[in-house]
Amino acid sequence: MPRLPTLFISHGSPTFALEPGQAGPALIALGRRLPRPQAMLVVSPHWTTRDPRVATTPRPTTIHDFGGFPPALYQLQYPAPGAPEVAQRAIDRLRAAGYPAEADTQWGLDHGAWVPLLHLWPQADVPVFQVSLPAGLDGERAYAYGQALAPLTDEGVLVIGSGSLTHNLYEVRFDAPDAAAETYALEFVHWIRTVLTARDHARLQQTMTLAPHARRAHPTPEHLWPLMVAAGAAGDQVSAMRVEGGMTHGVLSMDAYCFGDVPEGAGTAA
Repeated sequence: MPRLPTLFISHGSPTFALEPGQAGPALIALGRRLPRPQAMLVVSPHWTTRDPRVATTPRPTTIHDFGGFPPALYQLQYPAPGAPEVAQRAIDRLRAAGYPAEADTQWGLDHGAWVPLLHLWPQADVPVFQVSLPAGLDGERAYAYGQALAPLTDEGVLVIGSGSLTHNLYEVRFDAPDAAAETYALEFVHWIRTVLTARDHARLQQTMTLAPHARRAHPTPEHLWPLMVAAGAAGDQVSAMRVEGGMTHGVLSMDAYCFGDVPEGAGTAA
């Protein structure tokens, strides 16, 4: 089958599952236009391990890894099957690239995976599994991690990096989902868009050093690394399509990016 694109998705607050805003319908539209994958592979900062772990769980549970949210959120499930055989191929690819990857037979789907998938693929009928995010990454290492997973895109696997384009929880207006966007967050998002438009993945990997307000947009960078993973899995020879998601709670950008051949009407050029 033709090579699949890769995705970066901003998963926002867990309440994104109940409050789709602008980003939810945009992800639904994107999912309808994507070729049906054999399996979906999700890298989320909410599963960070010392060395790479790959979930081989046949029936992954829906992990509600958060507290203090509305009771309805804890009732939601994403009952997609796992993909043990495809997960083993991911282990093989990572090991071939020099990573000491191991299988994890217990991990399910954390909210960085199942919350955006509720919108992207609401049928929950495509097998999905997670690959952990190794601790101690920087931009270059996260990009290389994506490169190690890139061969899977030729094998029917949709590689998804789920994080947040901006992620300053100290400034999130949880009481005001529609609060006006902070200027610094908009400027950071614009810088990312400019770099991706130019396919300048070398600069992208140096985002935390070069981008305006990087340390304010990401006081800790783990939610940025999935963008590097998705870009690395795609490579710099393909275009990036921005799927506009708006800014929630004043500082959380909900933009997504699709790297590779993008079906017409799924978004706007980066």
